[in-house]
Amino acid sequence: MRELSLMPIALAILITGCTMEPHYHRPDAPVAASFPNGGVYQTQPLAESGKRSANGQAAPDIGWRDFFVDPRLQQLIEIALKNNRDLRVSMLNIEAARAQHQITRAGLFPSISAAASQNKQRTPADLSPTSRTVSDVYSVGLNASWEIDFFGRIRSLKDQALAQYLATSQARKAAELSLVSEVADQYLTMIAYDELLQVTRDTLKTAQDSYGLTKLRFDSGTGSELDLRQAQTVVDEAQANLQAQERARAQAENSLVFLIGEPLPSDLPPGATLDGQDLLEDIPAGLPSDLLSRRPDIMEAEENLLAANANIGAARAAFFPKVSLTGNFGTLSPSLGGLFKPGSAAWAFGPQISVPIFQGGENRANLDLANAQKKIQVAQYERAIQTAFREVADGLAARGTYDQEIEARQHDTLAEQRRLELSELRYRRGVDSYLSVLTAQNDLYASRQSLITARMQRLTSLVDLYRALGGGWIERSGEEQRSADAPGIG
Repeated sequence: MRELSLMPIALAILITGCTMEPHYHRPDAPVAASFPNGGVYQTQPLAESGKRSANGQAAPDIGWRDFFVDPRLQQLIEIALKNNRDLRVSMLNIEAARAQHQITRAGLFPSISAAASQNKQRTPADLSPTSRTVSDVYSVGLNASWEIDFFGRIRSLKDQALAQYLATSQARKAAELSLVSEVADQYLTMIAYDELLQVTRDTLKTAQDSYGLTKLRFDSGTGSELDLRQAQTVVDEAQANLQAQERARAQAENSLVFLIGEPLPSDLPPGATLDGQDLLEDIPAGLPSDLLSRRPDIMEAEENLLAANANIGAARAAFFPKVSLTGNFGTLSPSLGGLFKPGSAAWAFGPQISVPIFQGGENRANLDLANAQKKIQVAQYERAIQTAFREVADGLAARGTYDQEIEARQHDTLAEQRRLELSELRYRRGVDSYLSVLTAQNDLYASRQSLITARMQRLTSLVDLYRALGGGWIERSGEEQRSADAPGIG
């Protein structure tokens, strides 16, 4: 019954030459029409005097060499784009998908081949009309076969392969954007560990000096053992933190080496500190709808959806007859020397129609599967949009709050530094106990660490926002956008 119900569609196909794919309608974006505003989103950075500005350019139009000005980081990104194995796999996936599309597309055209053969046959004498028991037949000619795609089955498969190829290209583009941001994030993390290590070393030296003075007071009988043990705890804590941070710093470098695909070169140019990174802060966010053409992961999801839509057309076409033509033209002769003599021409032509009658419900199940796969791709497409919306919104929230947080932490660090100075002065004069000095030392140490961490998080949030808005694909601003399947800089 299902085959009969689809016959009117088949007649329309024969007349119009269209496929049986459903009409594609892009799903509505399941997010708000604009990014959040007010509250933490209210204060966004603007171009200030002395700071670099995006000048209203969208993230995809800003080259990564213009977003990152640290020459050391620029060289690391360049190395990563040449060496990273995940990116190499993405490029090979594109080649495989391109070949698959070409294989599927070839089914739309006739297949022609040349053939030559010899056929020797023995026939019993009483059955041979010529009384010859052994006969030879030599042939040379062309064989041709062609499935006429009346119902668009092959065209739908070709459209599916093309969409999968384009999806693979977009996946490669997304991988490159992600790689640029991951290298930058890991580099900034490594710098932060370097600065944290310096703070810990300074704290350890101060604690050791303080412990030495406290021990002298204890040995001379003017200090208490309690003061000595309290001073020792600060030394031990700083030493433990130093080891933990050196371990974390080494692991951060290992992660960076993994991303760039080779050991860190010895001739890298000097790098900038966290404060000297000078990333572009005022890149406009635009509207959520802009992400549909800026985010390669969203475009990849839509291409997968188009592939699933085309697969429905192929599944529908399987309910209808397959029409194929086969034929050959050449020469036949009982002897090799007579192949090309006059009168030896031979040809054959055989149209064939295959009509599905009973296949145990296979075609129906394939169609149900194709419809289910399309629903899955719709959900994944919508999820990709929601993920992109959340990442941009998170980045805007971070961009609107980190400056004020860092300013507050700077004030706190200055206050803790002054507090330590006053506590040491009061202790020397005998006004206060040594515990107040130790507490002030610990609080200053924690405050300096929190300030470095906030600076690092602010920079990585700007890097992640740049990627979330689709930035990192071109090398320099003003360059023409490459296609998603274009080769990398390596």
